Amino acid sequence: MKIYIKGTGIVSPQETFLAGDFPDEVIEYREARYLKCIEPPYREFIDPMTVRRMSRIVRMGVCAAKKCMQDARISMPDAIITGTGLGCIEDTEKFLSSMIRNEERLLNPTPFIQSTHNTISSAIALAIKCHNYNSTYVHRGFSFDNALQDGILFLHENPGSNILVGGLDEITDHSYMITSRMGLWKRQSVNNLSLLEYDDRGSLPGEGVAFFTLGTVNNNNAYARIRATDIQYKPENPESVCLKLSRFLADPGADETGPDLLLLGLNGDPHSDSIYYHLHNKLFKDRHIVYYKHLCGEYDTSVSFALWLAAMIIKRQKVPDVIKLKPFETGEIKNILIYNHVRGINHSFLLITRC
Repeated sequence: MKIYIKGTGIVSPQETFLAGDFPDEVIEYREARYLKCIEPPYREFIDPMTVRRMSRIVRMGVCAAKKCMQDARISMPDAIITGTGLGCIEDTEKFLSSMIRNEERLLNPTPFIQSTHNTISSAIALAIKCHNYNSTYVHRGFSFDNALQDGILFLHENPGSNILVGGLDEITDHSYMITSRMGLWKRQSVNNLSLLEYDDRGSLPGEGVAFFTLGTVNNNNAYARIRATDIQYKPENPESVCLKLSRFLADPGADETGPDLLLLGLNGDPHSDSIYYHLHNKLFKDRHIVYYKHLCGEYDTSVSFALWLAAMIIKRQKVPDVIKLKPFETGEIKNILIYNHVRGINHSFLLITRC
């Protein structure tokens, strides 16, 4: 069964929401500690009174989902499935701060209620009055991959359906400070467009919300087709990843001709990025590389941004210069392999093909 991407809605640190395409001008953050999303015009998608009661990640999630449905020309999805690594951090912080400040007395329950990881998918369902299947996956670097796999299984069981699948994570000042102590990020402010030029350990954190309308029927306006997807947990070494990827591309669901383009999760950390270069030299020496985390930053569900980018490239048959690792001329692009890993633990493989 063929799975099509029929609509997209994305909020990111770039001007991606209203454009409906890759932005003509990429935003350069010259001294960035982390990348935050450019928030959409909420009042065009959510009632102003309702917006006031929503946290930032919930507002962005509802807007992205509605934009995605609008793009796919559907009014009601048959399922809403989301993936998030850390959920609603801002509301969690509010609740914990309130506990400390009030000495655990007279607490406002709203931040606690909205701090749960499934808040966004629930808010979307309430906003559009959807009573269908609703699920959220919280598996760190595999969160979006598992949500996507659940969506694919749902479509196999319910052919002809249209579903919403999304990946979302946010960053706050407090979460940035806490994770910085773990040595995950660059110690100094960086220029996001020069991210791969820094040779010290750590990456540039970010955030984002991306939703996709998936279906089994091509309305002749689909962006691309999801050909195959797979994951690998804690591989022993880079060779293990190469073996897994070779088997992935040899699977009957994949394409025997292989990918025309590699979309990799290079994040500026030399240790983390070494596996991408190893894989390229081992299996795909004659393939061109593009990357994306200098545009959105590193976060658990960043592969959802990569899926949006791959869908745009395939539909427009155009590769923006800003994502090319080295300059190259763009030929016909039929297949794009997305490979990303989160801290060497969660490895994701996605093969996207032209409709």
